[in-house]
Amino acid sequence: MADKQISLPAKLINGGIAGLIGVTCVFPIDLAKTRLQNQQNGARLYTSMSDCLIKTIRSEGYFGMYRGAAVNLTLVTPEKAIKLAANDFFRQHLSKDGKLTLVKEMLAGCGAGTCQVIVTTPMEMLKIQLQDAGRVAAQRKLMPETVAAGTVETKSPTAMQLTRELLKEKGIAGLYKGLGATLLRDVPFSIIYFPLFANLNNLGKRGSEGPAPFYVSFIAGCAAGSTAAVAVNPVDVIKTRLQSLNRGSTEDTYSGVTDCIRKILRNEGPSAFLKGAYCRALVIAPLFGIAQVIYFLGVGEFILSFLPNKDK
Repeated sequence: MADKQISLPAKLINGGIAGLIGVTCVFPIDLAKTRLQNQQNGARLYTSMSDCLIKTIRSEGYFGMYRGAAVNLTLVTPEKAIKLAANDFFRQHLSKDGKLTLVKEMLAGCGAGTCQVIVTTPMEMLKIQLQDAGRVAAQRKLMPETVAAGTVETKSPTAMQLTRELLKEKGIAGLYKGLGATLLRDVPFSIIYFPLFANLNNLGKRGSEGPAPFYVSFIAGCAAGSTAAVAVNPVDVIKTRLQSLNRGSTEDTYSGVTDCIRKILRNEGPSAFLKGAYCRALVIAPLFGIAQVIYFLGVGEFILSFLPNKDK
């Protein structure tokens, strides 16, 4: 059965609402993931996700867990909307010539992942700087040996300050640092996630034509999201390291994806590529579970039904 005809404005609304709700719920875990992934041997401030969140609250207060949330909430709306709507668009067009095979589903996911990277990369770049600022500040206080001598402590930058600084020093390219790693993460993620979700969701459909219940969509979204998240976590570690600008004096810097892989393997071992994997799974699972429920409940279609119909 071909995918149903999509209403692009409705899908954009669905994706945006889903992103806003999901990110608000799981952002503290995402912050812990970023800080755990950025830790290197000799500068380990946090031992686990719970330890990171507890120390963050103690040193920065409750709202310290939401550093970078404003950037994420502002840009996650078009990011989620683009990814979900683009996947529907490609699935619809690829199914016109016959059955939507697994290969075509993977191609649709590939197209969706490629489209969303345009929005994702600057968002991730700014979000990571804001999320990791607290870790660097805490290192200055609790692990002064990791900070270069003569380093002056500065206030945490705002998103606007970071944007102006990057644009001034490196132009638009500064906001797209780590683009290659982001593509290597988000395209495979979408290739895994969308076909896996569609097939898991189909298992719970009521008959050949009926939609799956909302709880089936939620479980399918969680299962597919966590699976895809863990599968691409090694690339997420590389992307996080490449996009982080502030480091302690004992921490490595990287010139590119290959250099990052080589230094991580040499200095930290293969297990370093799994840093933050369980945090990432805990972030992605409910994020995509919520997204799919809102998407399939047709919240966007409901909102648009109150607007005047020009065709009447």
